[in-house]
Amino acid sequence: MAVTRVGIIGAGWVAGVHMRVLAGFDDVRVVAIASRNPESGGRLAGAAGARVYPDYRSMLDDAELDAAFVCLPPYAAVEPALAVAELGIALFAEKPLGLDEDGPARVAASVHAHGLVSCVGYQWRYLEVVDRARELLAAHPARLVVGSWLGETPAAEWWIRRDQSGGQIVEQATHIFDLARYLVGEMEPTAAVGRRVPRPAYPDSDILDVTETSVRFASGAIGSFSTTSLLAGPHSVGLDIVSDGMALTVEVLDHRLSVRLGTETTTLAPASTFDSPYEMQDRAFIDAIQGETNRIRSPYDDALLTHHVTLAASRLADEAASG
Repeated sequence: MAVTRVGIIGAGWVAGVHMRVLAGFDDVRVVAIASRNPESGGRLAGAAGARVYPDYRSMLDDAELDAAFVCLPPYAAVEPALAVAELGIALFAEKPLGLDEDGPARVAASVHAHGLVSCVGYQWRYLEVVDRARELLAAHPARLVVGSWLGETPAAEWWIRRDQSGGQIVEQATHIFDLARYLVGEMEPTAAVGRRVPRPAYPDSDILDVTETSVRFASGAIGSFSTTSLLAGPHSVGLDIVSDGMALTVEVLDHRLSVRLGTETTTLAPASTFDSPYEMQDRAFIDAIQGETNRIRSPYDDALLTHHVTLAASRLADEAASG
C-alpha cells in the first residue's frame, strides 16, 4: 500500500483537527510539522513521530513530501502556500486564502502551472445534508437566500485585527458565503453595512462587530448575510433558502437540514461527529493525490471565487461604516 507523506505548516487548532483526521488513515503518514512555536509543534507531532521544523522553508527544504497542509492565519498563509506550489507538492490550504486578491491569485496561477492537486478547507461542502439540499434545489431553484454567522469572538489574538484576519466576513463567515455559492451559484455583493461596537474586553479590536450584506446571484436569486461576534457562543450559523413552495434550513454546526414543502416539515440529521466533514474532505484530497477519482469539492481556483466575494462584501461594509 502506497503511503502519502504529509507535512503540516502551522500548529494551531485547525492543524490539530487535520492531524487527528490524518492519523486515522492507514495510507497517510504525517512526517513533518513546521511551527515557530516548538512547544505546540511538539505536541502536534505527538504519537505520529513527525519531525518538527522551526519554519516552513526548512521543512520544505528537508522533508520528502507528497502533500502539505497550510494551516495558518490569513496574514501568514500566502507565502507558504506559494512555496509549496512552486515545489510541485499537492496543496491543502485552510480558508481564508489571504487578506487580498493578489497573493492568492499568485498561488492559484502556480497551482495551475504545475498541474497540482489542491483543496481548500470548506469542509461543509461534504456534508450529506448539503448533498440533499443540492438535490432539492435542482428541482426547486432558489429565489431567496438568508445566511448568518451569529456567534462569539474567537480566542486567537490576531482574529480581532483587520490587518491579520481581514475581519469576520473574510475569516469566518466565508464558510456561509461559500456554502451559498455551492448550493445556489455565483453571486455579487451589491451593498453592505457594518459597525464597530466598543467592548472593554477587546480594546485593540478594529474589525466590524456587526455586518449585513446584500447579494444578487447570477441565477436571479437575491440574498443577505448577517454576521456578528458579540455573543458568548454560537447562536445561528447556517442558511435559509426559499424556493417556490419550499424552504430549506441548513444548520452547519449541527449537520442538520430542515425541509418545508407545503405545510409539512421534515428534518434530516444523519449520525455524525464534529470531525465527519473534515474526514470526508481530507480523504477526498488524499485519494486525488493517489490517483483515485477526484472528489475534491473546493479546489484552490474555486475557493478563490469565494474569497473574491467576501473581500468585496467586507470592503462595502467598511466603506459604509467609515462614511
